[in-house]
Amino acid sequence: MHHLNKTHSGLIHMFSIGNSYEGRSLFVLKLGRRSRAYKRAVWIDCGIHAREWIGPAFCQWFVKEALLTYKSDPTMRKMLTHLYFYIMPVFNVDGYHFSWTNDRFWRKTRSRNSRFRCRGVDANRNWRVKWCEEGASTYPCDDTYCGPFPESEPEVKAVANFLRKHRKHIRAYLSFHAYAQMLLYPYSYKYATIPNFSCVESAAYKAVNALRSVHGVQYRYGPASSTLYVSSGSSMDWAYKNGIPYTFAFELRDTGHFGFLLPEMLIKPTCTETMLAVKNITMHLLKKCP
Repeated sequence: MHHLNKTHSGLIHMFSIGNSYEGRSLFVLKLGRRSRAYKRAVWIDCGIHAREWIGPAFCQWFVKEALLTYKSDPTMRKMLTHLYFYIMPVFNVDGYHFSWTNDRFWRKTRSRNSRFRCRGVDANRNWRVKWCEEGASTYPCDDTYCGPFPESEPEVKAVANFLRKHRKHIRAYLSFHAYAQMLLYPYSYKYATIPNFSCVESAAYKAVNALRSVHGVQYRYGPASSTLYVSSGSSMDWAYKNGIPYTFAFELRDTGHFGFLLPEMLIKPTCTETMLAVKNITMHLLKKCP
């Protein structure tokens, strides 16, 4: 990130939105041409769950591809001219670090709890939207522990504050997870149809088709609650409830053969096909959706 910030200062601006529980900077890359004062924006985060390594790999890939193809690819040029992208390659930076040094299957943050020895909160159950209801746990040793209160985690609070501050111009929120091969949209916490379903559903349909065209990989798509499972306190639902009209969560490869241990040789094909899906969603929202 530091390297890209130095070498492509015309298109990239790197900044910190706060610090993690263990004091690491929470870096975001703002990507786009400074073509006019007011531009709509897309938020992308990866690595909210530590062990889902393909997420941060994709966020980095997205930035690299954008910079490499900006001059040659008219779609990319249009995206970076008309929009800003806020990209957070590693949301849960403490947990991610821990998954590299201690426990490959660590999921949560690394915050301490005064009454329990177990550490960490599920950063995707810690948002103020039906917080700690179905699909979240009140027990600190569980992987889906919702935390002592909403936005208890400094990482969640920092992102929520940033999105609140910029909600007028952030039109889309994309979060990258693994694994399941799914493209999900709200709601996660209930079985119900969102008001702008038709536009969101057609964006998802087109994105999944575009993704399949690269390596033949099949994704399912639909509301998170009925396509994956019911979960409360998720970032996607929170973003939608807080005025961002197009919110999606990707569950990247695979469907369980390698699971979280997706091998290095599958990074490139996964990122290539996902890139096409993201470009598709972005262009769909630019053109079709009000």
